[in-house]
Amino acid sequence: MSDVAGNAASTIGLILLAMAFVAVLETVIPLHARNAWHRTHLKPNLALTAVTFFTNVFLNAAVLFTLAYLEKRDWGLLNVVALEPALAIAIVVLGLDFAFYAAHVAMHKVPLFWRFHRVHHSDPALDVTTTIRQHPGEGIIRYVAIYLTAAVLGASVTAFAVYRTASALNGLLEHANIEFPRWLDTSLSWVTTWPNVHKVHHSRKSSESNTNYGNLFSWWDRLFSTFTPAHHGAVVSFGLDGHDHPARQTTAGLLALPFGDAGSNEASSLEVSPER
Repeated sequence: MSDVAGNAASTIGLILLAMAFVAVLETVIPLHARNAWHRTHLKPNLALTAVTFFTNVFLNAAVLFTLAYLEKRDWGLLNVVALEPALAIAIVVLGLDFAFYAAHVAMHKVPLFWRFHRVHHSDPALDVTTTIRQHPGEGIIRYVAIYLTAAVLGASVTAFAVYRTASALNGLLEHANIEFPRWLDTSLSWVTTWPNVHKVHHSRKSSESNTNYGNLFSWWDRLFSTFTPAHHGAVVSFGLDGHDHPARQTTAGLLALPFGDAGSNEASSLEVSPER
């Protein structure tokens, strides 16, 4: 248990360091000028980030203990098939990323799941602090998907750690308020979800927010016809209609959001559209 706690502390430290570095880049080469929402969302976003770190320690521990148990007993596909370690890790990364994609689609299609996921989507300004702005209920939904997939695959502890670390770091980049040349953005979109592929997914337009579900790789969206070109992400308006009122954008309001109705688009004195 002490090893798990130590690894969790190291991972959290790495993520916080990466967040700080990305935040510096956002001030140097911003995609959008900072507006009132960027200042207002900072406190609740960081509070939900702390909550997610805390809950993920236990969720990660459950997955890691299960994988170690399965590995000792040679249960799971990759524990009965002899593969090179690098190939086995690649299979796990792809398998978990597809599971993440499927779970993400479900969070938009299943009303109960959407209640939790909309906490993440309701941020009217996207930057690195949006990355881990999520409700604990969403964390459970995500972990059930990757837990089951990792168990069936018989993923090693190392392979699971590789995926979770890559997922966390990529998440910081795909939400970051950083401007990239359009040619680079388009080129990267053939493989990954950053810089702007994922920003399309945070659009207020359902025709855009119901696309680009991918986590690490954009391949799943291309394969299942849910892809919208990356350059759209540089000009979308972020957030959810009906969730702009300041009372909904507090830590308490966001934690309570899954248990209320969808709400109305109440007037807010804060600027919603990002300034170009």
